[in-house]
Amino acid sequence: MSKVKHKIYIQYNDDIAQGLKYVIEQAVLATLQFEKVDMSCSVSILITDDKTIHEYNLKYRGIDKATDVLSFPMQEFDASGWVNHGDLDYDENSDELPLGDIILSMESVIRQAEEYANTVGYEVAYLIIHSSLHLLGYDHDNDESEKIMHQKTKNIIKEMGIKFE
Repeated sequence: MSKVKHKIYIQYNDDIAQGLKYVIEQAVLATLQFEKVDMSCSVSILITDDKTIHEYNLKYRGIDKATDVLSFPMQEFDASGWVNHGDLDYDENSDELPLGDIILSMESVIRQAEEYANTVGYEVAYLIIHSSLHLLGYDHDNDESEKIMHQKTKNIIKEMGIKFE
């Protein structure tokens, strides 16, 4: 069995995002490892601003405001988590499973980091992990599923060794 290799594609055009590239990659990889994903996967991430994420939020969700992060899963899971996956649509040319796209607003990240007294790195990691869980079929459409996602996100951050301050 060959070693599982994941690919993370990050597009950004600001210096802050460039400095956080390692944190972004590690957050996705830590999530996939935590969930025991045993197939090579790819995730695309766009780091942008409030104006652009507002446009995506309006176009794809019908919500006319900016948000911190959006997730666009490319796979349908029978239930949340890797162990509950059904038939998956992988790319036969690359032998990778495209999990989906994440769009993150650095403006929101910076504002929220200040509001919650977190570092920008912590806030980025939290949101990327949260979105990566969405790509694996998790959601927070009720109190119980929200609690599960929040706890998983905190556990993954702890495993990464990222502190609140």
